[in-house]
This record gives sequence, structure tokens and C-alpha cells, in this order.
Amino acid sequence: MKQHVHRIAATCFFHLRRLRQIRRRIGRDLTVRLILIDATIHQNAAARLVFELRGCEHVTPSLIQLHWLPVRWRIYFKLCTIMHAVHTGRCPAYLKQIVHTVSSTTARPGLRSAVSTDYVVPRLRTKFGERAFSYAGPVVWNSLPGHE
Repeated sequence: MKQHVHRIAATCFFHLRRLRQIRRRIGRDLTVRLILIDATIHQNAAARLVFELRGCEHVTPSLIQLHWLPVRWRIYFKLCTIMHAVHTGRCPAYLKQIVHTVSSTTARPGLRSAVSTDYVVPRLRTKFGERAFSYAGPVVWNSLPGHE
């Protein structure tokens, strides 16, 4: 898998270098549109390309100006989007089988939590398991304010 990731990263940087050569001819708007493909992988490098920043200059103001979320918040956004699809029933069947609402558990019929829209967060034995959708999705969804 490391070779695969390395090849993808190298390909993305190759395309960023190619865009660097033509960015002044095509303008900033078209450069931003073309970069959106690579932005998820090399977001900071893509923002530096758009704004012609050097390596020592801060990239955060550029990300804010482009309205690009930091990678951590982009992951939260994607998880919330998928959980919303699960919650509204607009997702594939296999996703519905991965997460379960608190109200669907038979051990809590009389509790107030049984009527909430929270999802069951499974117990884990390892830190690595927190990356799984079955854990990360419910954690992010349950942390949202006022989703009842």
C-alpha cells in the first residue's frame, strides 16, 4: 500500500508542477478549478501554487481566502454528510448495517435516550479502531448540536 500512496502523491505533485508552468496564462479562477482535484491530497501545496507563495510564507490565510477547510474539518464534514445520508435513509444498505441508532437497541426501551437520534458508539480495544466508520461516524454525529 505504501508504494500505491507514494505513486499517487508523486502523480499529484507532477500535475501541480505542470500547472505551475501555465498558471499565469490561464488565470487564477481556472487554476483554482483545476487544482480542486489535487487539493484533497496536497492542499497546502495547491494553495501555495494558486497564490504563488514561497515555502517560508504561511498558507493558512490562503486556505481561508479559498474557503478550503483544513483536512481534519474536511474529514468531519464528510463523516457528517455520510451520517446524514444514513439518518435519512439515502445511503447504500451496507452503511445502514454498520451503524445503529440508540433507539434500535432493545436494552434501553424506557430511557430518554431511546427516543433521541443519537447513534451507538461501539466500544473499542485499540486506538486504531477509531478510524473505522462504525466508530467515527456516530462520534461525529452525536457531537453535533441540536440534531434531534
